[in-house]
Amino acid sequence: MAATVQTVERTSEPPHLRVGERLRILVAHREILANLVRKELKVKYAASVLGAVWSLLNPLVYLAVFSFVAKVLGAGIPNYPVYLLSGLLAWNLFSASMGPGARAVLDNANLVKKVAFAREILPLSAVGVGLVDFALQSAVLLIYIVVSGYGLHLPELAVWPLAFVTLLVLTTALSLWFSALNVRYRDVGHLLNIALLVWFWATPIVYAEYQVQHLAAKNDVGGAGALAVYFLNPMVAVVAGFHRALYGTVRPIVGQDPVLFHESLGWVAGVVTITLVVSLIGLRLAWRYFFNRSGDFAEEL
Repeated sequence: MAATVQTVERTSEPPHLRVGERLRILVAHREILANLVRKELKVKYAASVLGAVWSLLNPLVYLAVFSFVAKVLGAGIPNYPVYLLSGLLAWNLFSASMGPGARAVLDNANLVKKVAFAREILPLSAVGVGLVDFALQSAVLLIYIVVSGYGLHLPELAVWPLAFVTLLVLTTALSLWFSALNVRYRDVGHLLNIALLVWFWATPIVYAEYQVQHLAAKNDVGGAGALAVYFLNPMVAVVAGFHRALYGTVRPIVGQDPVLFHESLGWVAGVVTITLVVSLIGLRLAWRYFFNRSGDFAEEL
C-alpha cells in the first residue's frame, strides 16, 4: 500500500520569506498602506469635534498631572516639562502603535479573507498612524522648547536620528510579532495592555535616569551589572537617547545630582546603537514569524 503524504498548502503567501523581494512588494503596495493609514485616522477621530487636537492634549495632560505629583512629592527635576515630554514623545509612539498593531489583523479580518495583499501592511499601518501623532506631539515639544527659552543642545541633538530609527525598528518588530501571535492566541492583546503599563514605569520617563544609576551603584560594584539588567528593557536606551538629544543637560544645576545617566555622549550613542542592532535582528525574526503565519490568517480568523 502506498504511503499517504500529507501536504499543507498555504493560501496566499509563498513558502519562504525573501526580504528583498518582499520589500519590493511592500513598496508596490504603498498606496494601500497610505489608504489604510488615512482610514485609521478617520476612524480614530470620527465624530470628534477636536480631531487630531486630542493627540496634542495627551502629552499636555501627562505634563500637568506628573508636574503636580512631582511638586507634591518633592521630586523636582529642573526643567521637568522638557524632560517629561522628551521621554513621552518616544513612549507615545511605541505604545500607540503596539496596541492597534497587535489587533491589526483581527480588526481587518474581512479584508484579510477577501483580498490578497501583503499582510504586513496591516501592522505597518498602525505604526503609520502612530507616526502622525508623533509628528504632532514633536511640534508641541519643539514649540515649548522655543517659547520657554530652553533651547536645543549641540552636539547632543545628533543622537536624535539614531534614537528615532531605533524606536521605529523596535516598534515595527514588536507590532509584527504581536499581531501574528494575537491571531492564534486572543489573550495576547489583554496581556499586552498590562505589559505596557508595567513597561511604562520600568522606563525612565517620569523619574530621573540618574536615580536608577544611583540605585544600581548601591546594589552592585560600580553599578555595571545592575544597570546592564535595567538596559535589557530596550525602551530605556531609546528614551535615554531622546532625553540626551532634547533635554541635553546631564547635570542642569552644578552641585546637585545629575538628571540623565552620568555618562558621555558617546556612551549613550553606543547603548542606543547596540539596541538598534538587537532590534534589527528582532525585526528579521518577527517578520519571518509573521510571514510564516500570514498565509493561514484567513483560515484562523
